Amino acid sequence: MHQERLTKLRNASPAVLPSLLQCDFGDLRSEVERLQAAGIRALHLDVMDGHFVPNLTYGMPIVAGLRKLTDLPLDVHLMISDPAAYVDDFAAAGADMLTFHIEAVPEPAQLIQQIHSHGIVAGVALNPQTPMEALSGCLDQVDAVLVMSVNAGFGGQAFDPEAVQRLQQLRQSHPELLLEVDGGIKPETIGPCHQAGCDLFVVGSAIFGQDDYAAAVRQLRDAL
Repeated sequence: MHQERLTKLRNASPAVLPSLLQCDFGDLRSEVERLQAAGIRALHLDVMDGHFVPNLTYGMPIVAGLRKLTDLPLDVHLMISDPAAYVDDFAAAGADMLTFHIEAVPEPAQLIQQIHSHGIVAGVALNPQTPMEALSGCLDQVDAVLVMSVNAGFGGQAFDPEAVQRLQQLRQSHPELLLEVDGGIKPETIGPCHQAGCDLFVVGSAIFGQDDYAAAVRQLRDAL
């Protein structure tokens, strides 16, 4: 199951992943239908606990609700202090990929095993100010790395161009990894990230801030 899910994400690359944090939660069914009609091949969910990051979002019920609405891969980004306490519940809710932060779990071997035990793709994320060396102990264990191009949990930040160099470094050192970028992704920034070797591009306002999702997604894909 783990390899099947990983292969599905690899086959979708390069893929635009809408960050549902900015969608209309009063009408999730319509939002998912509009995104699928626009050709989206996976969805990104930002889980924040109000502790690891200062914002508070949603948890397992939203993941479970989305699982009932679509068979698209659900990429769940855990911006939380204790991801191990919730892996089992997110697995039961229907997550296909769980990404934790290296800042929250600096020695993640046991957590990665826990994620894999559910047949789920395991990803690790790091913030812009975190040294790349923090990942050195887990790059051979995880399936994916999420390079944050803004600080996790804070909206309205500008894209940090150092993310491009980080993606290049990871692609060269670990060509088998699935690479993802999150923060400030729009037509002007998505191309350089793709050229650096990125596979998955998390997008918020560049889709949900537009009236026509299909046109917005086409513009992003053209920029790729």
